[in-house]
Amino acid sequence: MVKLKTKEEINLMYESAQLVSKTLGMLVKEVKPGVTSLYLDKLAEEFIRDHEAIPGFLGMYDFPNTLCMSPNEQVVHGIPNNKPLKEGDIISIDCGALKNGFYGDQAYTFAVGEISPEVQKMMEITKRSLYAGIKKCKAGNKIGDISFAIQLICENAGYGVVKELVGHGLGRDMHEDPQVPNYGKKGSGVRIEEGLVIAIEPMINLGTDRVKFHNDGWTVTTRDNQPSCHFEHDVAVVDGQPRLLSTFKYIYEAQGISSDEEEEFLYQPL
Repeated sequence: MVKLKTKEEINLMYESAQLVSKTLGMLVKEVKPGVTSLYLDKLAEEFIRDHEAIPGFLGMYDFPNTLCMSPNEQVVHGIPNNKPLKEGDIISIDCGALKNGFYGDQAYTFAVGEISPEVQKMMEITKRSLYAGIKKCKAGNKIGDISFAIQLICENAGYGVVKELVGHGLGRDMHEDPQVPNYGKKGSGVRIEEGLVIAIEPMINLGTDRVKFHNDGWTVTTRDNQPSCHFEHDVAVVDGQPRLLSTFKYIYEAQGISSDEEEEFLYQPL
């Protein structure tokens, strides 16, 4: 059952999502060759707790850490470890936080030093597809309109769109209805209504769309071991329009990047 949110609840969710965004922004200058994902995980946990919130992933379904850290061919749900990052890696960092009784959930794929042009292009197009999907998150549309927009951009660029893993509703639970696939038909699926809050998160592979689920119960990798990337935003339908509760601005500020990609989706809390 889809749980629509009031504007007051969306305000609380905005605080949760913004904390997750700030956590990812804090990590930017720490993502570099020689650093371990376990070290980054510890920083994130401390940051979230210092802001009077609870790490959203830690202990959920028995997950052992604060962050899902998925380098290179890992698609999602990678477990932080003591293996140092190296020049040319990419790493998806997926973060969640519980604050005010509501979850925030966001992911961003970071470059570790200089990366190859083809991987950089994949990341740019995947992020472009995320915003194309967000644009379709309007009252009266269907979830399939979001899915189709993401799939069209990524498959036209020759990338594999992961089918087994999807975005989701968000609220007092981390995973609520509806599911939000990154592939699908226009006009299909659940109707988008005022107060819907979802996490839209394209997971896109440089090669095949096929993935492998590992025996640790968490790690998912590409079948051909080519790189994968993952970007995620929390989106609310307010006055019929898509409004971002999360933001990449803290990441961009730390990187010295200027961007207006979120401008049309900005949310103004009450």
